[in-house]
Amino acid sequence: MSSPQAAMARSGSGPLDSFFKISQRGSTLGREVRGGLVTFFTMAYIVVLNPLIIGTVKDGSGQFVGGGTDPAASIAKIAVATALVAGVVTILMGLVANFPLALATGLGLNAFVAFSIATKMTWADAMGLVVLEGLVILVLVLTGFRKAVFEAVPLQLKVAISVGIGLFIAFIGVVDAGFVRRPAALSGPPVELGVGGNLRGWPVLVFVVGLILMVALYARKVKGAILIGILAATVVAILIESIANIGARTDKNPGGWGLSVPKLPDQWFTTPNLDTIGEFNLFGSFDKVGVVSALLLIFTLMLADFFDTMGTMTAIGAEAGLNDKDGIPPNSQRILIVDSVAAAAGGAASVSSNTSYIESASGVGEGARTGLASVVTGICFLISMVVAPLVTLIPYEAATPALILVGFLMMTQVKGIDFDDLEVAFPAFLTIVLMPFTYSISAGIGAGFVSYVILKTVRGKARQVHPLMWVVAALFVVYFAIGPLTDWLT
Repeated sequence: MSSPQAAMARSGSGPLDSFFKISQRGSTLGREVRGGLVTFFTMAYIVVLNPLIIGTVKDGSGQFVGGGTDPAASIAKIAVATALVAGVVTILMGLVANFPLALATGLGLNAFVAFSIATKMTWADAMGLVVLEGLVILVLVLTGFRKAVFEAVPLQLKVAISVGIGLFIAFIGVVDAGFVRRPAALSGPPVELGVGGNLRGWPVLVFVVGLILMVALYARKVKGAILIGILAATVVAILIESIANIGARTDKNPGGWGLSVPKLPDQWFTTPNLDTIGEFNLFGSFDKVGVVSALLLIFTLMLADFFDTMGTMTAIGAEAGLNDKDGIPPNSQRILIVDSVAAAAGGAASVSSNTSYIESASGVGEGARTGLASVVTGICFLISMVVAPLVTLIPYEAATPALILVGFLMMTQVKGIDFDDLEVAFPAFLTIVLMPFTYSISAGIGAGFVSYVILKTVRGKARQVHPLMWVVAALFVVYFAIGPLTDWLT
């Protein structure tokens, strides 16, 4: 890595450099732009995927999410709103917190809202819950509670969170690319290589070639290695699809493309429809399911969002070399404020809670170190509102190699954990393995925190545990028991 002085000479000392502290953080304008583009390419799938998850679901009133009875129209409106909110809050993250972190509708949270909440009420009522959740977290941030919890976490557990997220995003990469899949036979293993233990289809080959190219370029220290790899793999994917006409991946076509088929669209531009903005009913859920059930739902959303972001910003800061000696990123309070506002904004725009994306690590891997990268990513999201068809040109198989490479880079931090100290080693182990095994950052963090408190207690060192760690561990016990509690109350 070049020195900050050399970076300053290349990037200059203009207003952008001064505002974003580009040279001070050892980066350049070119790195920030490339990093912002890479982050967008690796998470642009959300503009396609979020509408497919929530836009095809009927709420408790029998209406498709987004309003009306036409799922196609609902999907189109949600795609536009998804890109709009992601663009605005990501730019806000860059300008307010000066941190290379992008935000968009949270996967997992959107499915939970669509399938577990909205079926009990109208979509507007469900979005009211999301807005309330965001406002509650904002209060916790402004009172200093959220940052205090973050600072109470032992450093080695913060390292474990970064390592676990690295393993998690690598797992996301191989699954989304179809390299690893869930077998058709329920009696078999939970995952397997390709289909029946064998790789199937040209798309998986695109993934493998893209990964090899990306790693080779990175090993050769080529500037823009990740971005070049994504673009090159996309071009190959388009050529293969134009010749072989592979189509989308289905049960009958397991060798197809994962999310979007990489082919040139008939229509390059669309007119944004913003009808979903403001479609929320703040307290409608309380009438539909009762006060206690509504509060439990808010608690579930809040706890997942609360710790997902904590883990994500820790991992991004560690990978970028921005964290201080205690593992805390710069401007952490501002990061948390923007993230809280984003959660409420997602509900207000009727696209579900927005949260920080670990795919931002791909931009950091490309060299991003400041909020300018987030501004670039946000602008790309806003542009995608009118050129949405172009977003579908990038299939999973072309973008996910970036997650594998960045996952490896984040895993290298594991050497910062003392595995000879059981009180830290076992909680760190649970944190690392349960993130990919449960497909949840919060579940891994929760298991690590609870086991840390238990081990300290049984070894007679309960007084060494920060009081807030006791509080958080107790909250996670409730979080893990939320299913039985909800069933009992309803």
